[in-house]
This record gives sequence, structure tokens and C-alpha cells, in this order.
Amino acid sequence: MFFDPMYLLYMSPALILSLWATIKVQGAFAKYSKVQTRRRLTGAEVAKAILQRNGIADVSVEEVSGMLSDHYDPREKVLRLSPKVYREDSISSVAVAAHEVGHAIQHQQGYAPLALRSSLVPVANIGSNLAMPLFFIGMILHFTGLIWAGIVVFGAAVLFSLVTLPVEFNASARAMVQITEGGLIDPDEAQGARKMLNAAAMTYVAAALMAILQLLYLVTAARRRD
Repeated sequence: MFFDPMYLLYMSPALILSLWATIKVQGAFAKYSKVQTRRRLTGAEVAKAILQRNGIADVSVEEVSGMLSDHYDPREKVLRLSPKVYREDSISSVAVAAHEVGHAIQHQQGYAPLALRSSLVPVANIGSNLAMPLFFIGMILHFTGLIWAGIVVFGAAVLFSLVTLPVEFNASARAMVQITEGGLIDPDEAQGARKMLNAAAMTYVAAALMAILQLLYLVTAARRRD
């Protein structure tokens, strides 16, 4: 597939956007990691403050290794923050920590897109692992049923990417409300936090676009084979 010029034609917009988004988010994180907030609250302290403000007592905050490995685990109700976010008091740390708490608030309030995304995780994992083998085996054996089975299964991964978009954008919106209305950052620092979150959101847009274009390519390749 990767030697097919049509594949490169289909995927080039997503690849360009993905590269741009990665550079953007890494640049924003690096820039605002150097800007200390006046409140001098670490990401961990901000996360705990927001949880307390929203009456969420059953979610713990832990440090996890890795760079930008921050995430909320709805199954274990654990907010895991990377070392820089957990320990430092920068605008980047505050923004990322608040975003992840946004997911915890979504979970508490039964935010439908988050529940849908969580239910899609097993199906999306199967789709990611089985779609390409089914598709390629079908192409090699000229077995149309396998080809389209691979495409349908891959569709689950695409759906997961699409559902992720409102979940992530909503979490960022909640984060901005929490850190501004909660007085965790000063008004003039909010712009930097917003830029950080917007840059991070573009990585999800790029991932969704890549999944959609790859699905379109697979459908086109299957029709060409037919």
C-alpha cells in the first residue's frame, strides 16, 4: 500500500497536518513550560484543586513516566500526569492538568461522547489490529469478502477518532472555565493556556483526518480491484 502513489496522494494532507500539529504542540508546550504562573501552583495542585472544587473525591492524581503521557483513566478513576506537568508550576503544566481533569468532570457528569468513546475502545483496538491484515490477505487472495471485512473493521477505528474530537474539545473548554473562574491563573495568563490547549487539540484533528483519508483510500483500492 505504501508504494502506491494513490496512497501518498490520499494521505499527504493528513501527514502534513499531523506534522504541523506535532510541531505546534511541542513548540507551545516548550514555550509555556518556561512561563511560571503567578499562583505558583503545580499541575498536581491544580488538578486536585479542580477536583475538589467540583466535588470529585473518588479520583486520585498520580505521576506517570513519559513526555506528554498525561491521561485520565475512567476505569480506575485515576488522573495520571507526566513528571513535568505533575511537578512544575508553568502555564503548560496548569493547562494540561486542567484538561485531563476536564475528562474526570465529563465522567462524573455522564458526558455522552465520553461514554461512547469508552465503549468503542475494545472495538477500535480490534479494528486497528485486524483491519490491515484482513484487507491485505483479501487483496492477495482476491477474496472480496475479506477486503470489505477489513474496511468495515477499520471503520470502527475511524468512528473512535471522530468521537474523540468532541470529547477533547469539550475537555479543553471545561479546563479553561475551571482555571479562570477558579482563580488558578491570572486573566493575562489565560491566553497562553488557551494556545497550549488549542495546539494539543489539532493533533486529534490530524489523527481523525488521517483515519478518514485512509478509510477512503481503502474503499477506493477495493473498488479498483473489483
